[in-house]
Amino acid sequence: MTEFDLAALLADRAGERYALHERHLNHQLPRMLRTLGFDRLYDRAEGAYFFDSEGNDYLDMLAGFGVMGLGRHHPVVLKALHDVLDARLADLTRFDCPPLPGLLAERLLAHSPHLDRVFFCNSGTEAVETALKFARRATGRPRILYCDHAFHGLTAGALSVNGEAGFRDGFGPLLPGTAVPLGDLGALERELARGDVAALIVEPVQGKGVHEAPPGYLRAAQRLLHRHKALLIADEVQTGLGRTGDFYAYQHEEGVEPDLVCVAKALSGGYVPVGAALGRDWIFKKVYSSMDRVLVHSASFGSNAQAMAAGLAVLSVIENDQIVAGARATGELLRSRLAALTERYELLTAVRGRGLMIGIEFGRPRSLKLRGRWALLQAARKGLFAQMVVVPLLRRHRILTQVSGDHLEVIKLIPPLIIGEREVDRFVTAFTAVMDEAHEGGLVWDFGRQLMRQAVANR
Repeated sequence: MTEFDLAALLADRAGERYALHERHLNHQLPRMLRTLGFDRLYDRAEGAYFFDSEGNDYLDMLAGFGVMGLGRHHPVVLKALHDVLDARLADLTRFDCPPLPGLLAERLLAHSPHLDRVFFCNSGTEAVETALKFARRATGRPRILYCDHAFHGLTAGALSVNGEAGFRDGFGPLLPGTAVPLGDLGALERELARGDVAALIVEPVQGKGVHEAPPGYLRAAQRLLHRHKALLIADEVQTGLGRTGDFYAYQHEEGVEPDLVCVAKALSGGYVPVGAALGRDWIFKKVYSSMDRVLVHSASFGSNAQAMAAGLAVLSVIENDQIVAGARATGELLRSRLAALTERYELLTAVRGRGLMIGIEFGRPRSLKLRGRWALLQAARKGLFAQMVVVPLLRRHRILTQVSGDHLEVIKLIPPLIIGEREVDRFVTAFTAVMDEAHEGGLVWDFGRQLMRQAVANR
């Protein structure tokens, strides 16, 4: 019998991790990590922390771009996966109706009682692809509206509704779509009047820059869309499952009932890729209109037992451990403490967001000395100051964060939803130290000069 020793393989070759990526995967990733000083060697992880070989802990304020909603290796999710593997289920036969997908769909739909059915896939971008296809089939129309600066995924259909040109360049032609400004009802109505719009897809809180839809916008947009026989698609891939302090971000606005909802990321428990598109009964019945069309939209690994078990375990933890209420309370504590610093630091212009999805924005300072440094950074490349804050947070304070998007002076915080006051204290203390140095001059600006040289060299 063939033997495979994973522990031995990792012990033998884990030290080659950067060289392996450089040779066989995306060669720019190790280059970028080394440039920023992010080329750390993490040995293990637990909850909201990573640990290196010397036992140093690193606070994770990124959660794998939102995948690790419950932190890493949550014991309930881990046990569910052991249990489902030990059960040796007859999985993915393709010609049966196993119980786990139905049970997970039932639990998900309980949080959106106006929706009726679920399609399971493998990722957020696949959930978006599903929603786009279903909207076009249900309405018989080709065009999808999306918002400026939106991010809905990077496969061809999802890329068609990506509001960032940098992601789209070189991959066209794409599906017919039109960008409208987030919150601009007039622009939305003008596009709907053309009569060829299937749907508007929108993130209730945009991941790029952490911009929330204006109060009343989603409800008014829904009314306009339905008047023109078009659909509202809510992309909750990052904002869903408690991230913003409600189970779904659209639920912050009363009366909003999207026709299709996309979820993924945190539903996985950080283990098994899973995505889902939730929708109204009549939409699903338009797509699956006869037995001949039973497989007209499917996913080879969709509804696999491991993913379904992970999803059920995640929802159990969210519902039983008051994760949503905790995210709301901890998010408010973190946001309020950071917002109080805007009066102290002239480079800090805004703190915004909902729950544990927070954007920290930097802007042009008032004082002459800082204005000169700011101008040099902006001339080299917009977004360098935010990177100047992110880097020392990791290098000196062992806190992992991210710049919210290319050419943005915004840091986005999307930590695991299980963090509490201890993690808030640690982040605010570290952020304050970095901002003190940025206003006084010193090593932060030395690194800024390195970034400027790199930015100019890359032109």
